[in-house]
Amino acid sequence: MVAYENDLKQFFSFFGSSELNQLVEVKPKLIRSWIVDLNDSGMTARSIHRKVSALKTFYKHLQIKGWVDQNPAQAVNLPKIPKRLPVFVKESAMEQLLDQVEYGNNYEGVRNKLILELFYGTGMRLSELVQLRVHDVNLKGGLIKVLGKRNKERLIPLTNESVSQFNTYNEARSAFFEADDSPYLFLTSKGEPIYHKLVYRIVNSSLSLVSTMKKRSPHVLRHTFATILLNRGADLNAIKELLGHSSLNATQVYTHNTFEQLNAIYKQAHPRA
Repeated sequence: MVAYENDLKQFFSFFGSSELNQLVEVKPKLIRSWIVDLNDSGMTARSIHRKVSALKTFYKHLQIKGWVDQNPAQAVNLPKIPKRLPVFVKESAMEQLLDQVEYGNNYEGVRNKLILELFYGTGMRLSELVQLRVHDVNLKGGLIKVLGKRNKERLIPLTNESVSQFNTYNEARSAFFEADDSPYLFLTSKGEPIYHKLVYRIVNSSLSLVSTMKKRSPHVLRHTFATILLNRGADLNAIKELLGHSSLNATQVYTHNTFEQLNAIYKQAHPRA
């Protein structure tokens, strides 16, 4: 509510009045001028959208009251909000995380490392990992079956490291639980199905060991999986299938990261860049 009031006050200040009898005379042209002024002041497109949204709400209220016939803020074009590029972990940091960090040989340590291996090696979603069942894993075939959005199943190849870690995990699980008949693949130390917050904490604390980035979530590892595959020449359609995207548009966002990397290499390497 405070932000809404502040946004309106900012417009009133630009307009030069907060008197209702004058505000009802505002035209779209004036609001466009305000947007240009906000943009020139260095304000982000996202913030401009919020301010104009507050103005739309204000004039919608005036319409309901019958004080204005049309909403002048409805007729203006807003600056495009730039897409946020997916945050990903550098390949060297992932190698350090999986090859150098010690997780311990106890059940939880072995389980946590396998979780990290799976996120990085398959690109699966957090929700997909949590609901994995024991029978979803085919170690002989090197495949794992994942239940994605809209109950759509897909098969994802397992890396050699993941297969090896699975064998270690299965041994640790059998030794830790005397009676283990749970169909779920990942369990808490109490033998209950693992849950979202716990997995998030595992990933967050693990990534903090090798990265100073603010975002340290399972989704960041999903982004990392896709970005590294693309940087290494994988076909975009293949990445789409591995991620379980319904549309190629969702996958194409990773090409921006690849372009950024190529652009940086070009500027560093080309003598006239």
